[in-house]
Amino acid sequence: MAATDADIGYGILIAKEATPGGGSYTTIAIELSRLQPPGYSRDAIDASHTTSPDEFREYVEGMMDSGEIEIEGNFVPDASDVVVAALLAGKASFRITFPNAVTWTFDAFFTNYQPDAPIDDKMSFSATMKVSGKPTLA
Repeated sequence: MAATDADIGYGILIAKEATPGGGSYTTIAIELSRLQPPGYSRDAIDASHTTSPDEFREYVEGMMDSGEIEIEGNFVPDASDVVVAALLAGKASFRITFPNAVTWTFDAFFTNYQPDAPIDDKMSFSATMKVSGKPTLA
């Protein structure tokens, strides 16, 4: 039996393109505890008609969607919060770097940012990003 190539997410990073179109990425300085990368889904378009064989529905492939990215981490209050700045800036190019150096590059924008400051536990945040277009794995 071959040894597994499984790994843990420790060391995963997310970066934002420093200058649009410049190709240089700057790691977003946040303390991540969880990052759910983009996924893939495809619409199924009903193409059934009055003479579809054996009265079964027929489908054709529709458009693809890369979904959303969810991140969570330690909330460290800062007057120049980088997630708030990215939320206000709008769509940009981002890159996730996995512990094995594989990268996933995509355009996205933040749709949600929610800090949490409980009185008896660590402060945390969650955020959601919507991917626009096709991500690139490299």
